[in-house]
This record gives sequence, structure tokens and C-alpha cells, in this order.
Amino acid sequence: MSLTKKKKKSFLKHWFGRLHLWFGLAVGIPVVIISITGALYVFKDEFENFTRRDVIYHHEPDIASKQLIPISVLADQVEKACPEDYPLHWVNVPVDPAMSYQYYYYERNPDAWHYFDEVVIYKLIYVNPYSGEVLRVYDEKMGFFNIVKMIHFSFLLQSEWGKYVVGIPVCLFVFMLISGIVLWWPRNKAGRKQRFQFNWKKTTKAKRKNYDLHNILGFYGSIFALIFSITGLFYCYFVIQAFIYVVFSGGETVYPDHSHITTTAPESVRTDYTLDSIANQVKRLYPESYGFALDLGDDHLDDHVHPNFEVYVKHLSYSYHKMSQLIFDEHSAELLHTHDYKDKNFGEKMVGANYDIHVGSIFNLPTKIIAFLVSLICASLPVTGFMIWYNRKKKRV
Repeated sequence: MSLTKKKKKSFLKHWFGRLHLWFGLAVGIPVVIISITGALYVFKDEFENFTRRDVIYHHEPDIASKQLIPISVLADQVEKACPEDYPLHWVNVPVDPAMSYQYYYYERNPDAWHYFDEVVIYKLIYVNPYSGEVLRVYDEKMGFFNIVKMIHFSFLLQSEWGKYVVGIPVCLFVFMLISGIVLWWPRNKAGRKQRFQFNWKKTTKAKRKNYDLHNILGFYGSIFALIFSITGLFYCYFVIQAFIYVVFSGGETVYPDHSHITTTAPESVRTDYTLDSIANQVKRLYPESYGFALDLGDDHLDDHVHPNFEVYVKHLSYSYHKMSQLIFDEHSAELLHTHDYKDKNFGEKMVGANYDIHVGSIFNLPTKIIAFLVSLICASLPVTGFMIWYNRKKKRV
């Protein structure tokens, strides 16, 4: 290699090293917080499925000979049994008849500046759809996992702008991952052997162990960390969403828009059984699906115009990426449009899979374990990196 090339290479590594250090010192604490909350959130579903197992299923006997209470009637009963200052917002309807319905109170104040004022109410009510019995009420607003999620998403700031406060350190962390790989890259075979595995002996000092932890764990976790970081930035910046869609759709620049398909029937034709008619159609179309949510149609604090009545059908219990979309006339219950999962282009599927990739649920437990371990590695990198800098600084002094 010529002297000029060596100088160019050392110049690049020199400035990558400096920026890697400066950014690490600047955003180390936020990255630790984001990573730890991410690790805590990974197994949320497993924990809640275990602790709520007695109410997820209603245990009503002889359901084959019984009728479901209409969804709207059931909502009225729930509001009387668990009265609040606001109407119920939506209901999760499972396809499995043995499972309980989940009714939600949820109101959001868009003018608040932090999470505890922004989320006015967020309660989940498990209900037996055959008897109308309220099985249990959970205050999700103050629930451990929801608070962990909102620390991860917005540092408990108002979500519309708090996500940018989280997004900035994540952007810098992405650069640190890339620059870290450049700095890690060995110059020769001898260096390569040291960088891929731990070669510790009894005489290996703590400083060397810390250095190896930062370099080796950082290398093995970097690819997954980049994936989790970019899928997290998806929720902060529209440009990331657009980039993912355009790349994976093969150059399509316009996302499918169904807002022109609207409700035309008069409100006078709506009855207590309209939502049940919609639910029955969904169950007939997707009998093997897991469930779907129905908006109960009331006005809310942060209400915005809904051009149509959309129902998103969740096909898998552990993941949201496999979803189909149905559009109904919300007054007559007429099915207006079907956008099945298999009919989506690859860009739509990748956008739909973003959440599951980010939290590690895309392939259930194996990818959740990867997400958990990589999150812990990401949390350790600012700590071990700081120790490397501190030890070197102390040595100079």
C-alpha cells in the first residue's frame, strides 16, 4: 500500500474515531435508556399472557348453544359497570369463541406536553361476550409495560414531538455503529483473530476485557442493532418510512390510498347489530385469523376525520405483520373493499412488518431472544466505550 493510501486511511479512521467518541459521550445515556427499555419491552406479550391467562379466556360453559351479546349492547353494559367520563373507544374481537372481548377506554389530549397529561385515560376491560360479565379492568396508562414503551418512544414527553427527542440520539447511534465497524476492521489476519473472539487468560487485565467486550460484542451486535435502530427511526421520520416503501416496492412512490372508498348509507340505517354484522363478515372471510378491532363510533378528544370504516384483521397471535384490510359502510355494514395480505406489494408488507421487526416478534420467540440480547449489547456499548475513554484519559494524566 502506498504512503498516500495509508495517510488517507489513517485520516478517515482518525476522524471516525473522534466522532465516534464525541457522539458516544453526547448520547451515551439516552442510548442506554432506549436500549434497556427496548429489552424490557420485548417479552411484554409473554408476561401479560401468563399473568392474565385467567381472563383472556372467559370459561363460559356450553357456548355452542348460546348467543353472543351484540357488541353495541355489550359496550353499554360495560360503560354502566365501569363508568368513566368518556365513551369506550374500541373493542378487540377474537375469532376464537372461547376468548374474552377486550373493550378499551382511550382518550388523548394532543395539547399536553408529557405522557401523563397526554394520555387522559387508557383502560382495558376483559368481558365475557356471552354473559356480559366484566372479568377484570386494567389501567394500561399506569401499566409497567406501557410506561416502559413510552420512555422508549418519547422519554415520556408528548408523543408528537417527543419522538424526535428520541430520534436524534438514535441517528447518532446509527453513525456510531457504522463508524464502530470501520474502527473495528482489522488490518491483517493476526488482528482478525483477536477481533472475532475472546482470548482471555487468567492474567488478562480488566481494561483489556472491557476493550474486548466493547469491540467483539459491538461487532456481532452491530448488524441487528442497525436493523432495530432504523426500524425505530421509522416512527420518528417520514423519510425513513418513504425510503423503506420505495426500496422494497421496487420503485413505487405512491402508497396505496383507499380514502376515496367512503360510507354512503344514511346514519338512520345503523342499528345495535351493525357492528355484529361487520364482525360476522370478517369471521366468515378469515376464519383462521386471530382477531380484529372495531371502532365503536363515538366522538373523542383527539378525533380526526375518518374517510371510511376500516377493519384490520390480525392473522397471527404473536405478530402484526400479517394483516388484511377491509373497508365497510359503517352504517349499512356493506363490505366495500378487501385488501388481502397476499395482494399487498412487498413494500406494503415491509412497512407492515416494521413494528414486528423492531420489537423482535416477526418470527416469534427466536427473534425476540435476538432482540433482547442485542438490546442489552446496545445498552452496554456506551458504558464500555466510556470506560475505554476514561482509562486512556486517566493514563495520560
